[in-house]
Formats: sequence, C-alpha cells, structure tokens
Amino acid sequence: MNAKQKSSHHISPDPDLPEITDDWIAGADLYHGSKLVRRGRPKSENPRQLLSLRLPPQVIARWKASGPGWQTRMAEALEKTAPKIRAAG
Repeated sequence: MNAKQKSSHHISPDPDLPEITDDWIAGADLYHGSKLVRRGRPKSENPRQLLSLRLPPQVIARWKASGPGWQTRMAEALEKTAPKIRAAG
C-alpha cells in the first residue's frame, strides 16, 4: 500500500475514569452458583438454515415491494405450499 499514514497522536487517559480492579472484572460475568449465565438472545430450538436459491428478478422485486418482513412472508408461503411427505410403502 502506498497510502500515507496519518500521524497518531498520543491520547492521555482520562483522569476521571475509574481504576479497573479485580472485583470490577469479576463482576463482568454473571454466575448462578458456579454456572456462567450466557446473555443475549436464547438459541432457537429450530434455527433457520441458509439456502442459496436462484429466483427470477421479477419474483424477488414483487416480494420486496410488499414491504418489510417479506422474507418471513415468503418462508410462510413456501411452508404452506410445501409438498406433503409420502409414507414409505
């Protein structure tokens, strides 16, 4: 790369920032007993799978034109019209 590097300026730490202590770090994780509690959105029991599918541009444009949530509505329409699984016989 031939781009010029910007000169970095030393930034002094803010004197009003609290000191990071072991107690502060220990409080960053939430434990119930000895078990670490994971934060955030819970994992889905039935997660969606990524699929690459080629569709005509007109079909995609019509779904997108239907507004926000078009991918969910498309998945619901596909689920309703999915072929029935035949019993082995």
